[in-house]
This record gives sequence, C-alpha cells and structure tokens, in this order.
Amino acid sequence: MAVRVVRLGSPRAKDEGIRIGTVRRPPRGVPKAEFASRDWYDVWFPSLAPSPETMKLAHAATTPAQWAAFKRKYRAEMAAPESAHAIELLAALSRQSNFSVGCYCEDEEHCHRSVLRALLADKGALVK
Repeated sequence: MAVRVVRLGSPRAKDEGIRIGTVRRPPRGVPKAEFASRDWYDVWFPSLAPSPETMKLAHAATTPAQWAAFKRKYRAEMAAPESAHAIELLAALSRQSNFSVGCYCEDEEHCHRSVLRALLADKGALVK
C-alpha cells in the first residue's frame, strides 16, 4: 500500500488506485465524464493545490531563491487546519490502500507536487 505522486494525464501504473487531482482547475478541453478514462484524475481535490497567488510565484520562479519563496508560501498554505488535516488523512490512507495524487506540471522538481510529496512523507505516508 502506498501513495504515488504522479503527473496527471500520464498513463496509470499498475495498482495505482484512485487518482486524486490536487490542481486548482480541471483539464481544459476535456469533458468531465472523461477525466478518469483519459488518465487525468478520478477525484478532484483542489484544496491541496496552491492558491492562485502562490501559483504565480511558482510560474515566475527562475532562481533558487524564488523557488524557495514559492515553497515557503505553499508550505504555509498547507499548514492551515483544513489542508493539514487532509494531508494527515492521505498519509494515514497510504498505509491502508493504493492511490495517487498529482498535478499537470511536466517537471516534478519545479511543481507543487514535489512539496506535497515531502509533506506527505513528513506525516508518515508510505510514498512510492
């Protein structure tokens, strides 16, 4: 049992389980009924996505210092009670079932999912 951190829209891994989209907006041009069948996500969970203002920091980050500022801001958002409880819940579920969380970004190292991976691991999640 474990949580995978994936790029939404990529082919699903064997035994991946439910795919959770931790993104602010649904995929463009894809009918809602096709989100799962086209490997986007099964469940949309935007409360674990960065706020629009924080996403602007990520998209504008061209230096390590700017990326660090984004990470600090996103971590602060995820420390809010609702988000912190969601992360704890996902960490606990990772010890009981397979599922995945993800975002659209091509490069995980320059995406909020790299920070989400660390936050889940910090709460004891089994991360694959």
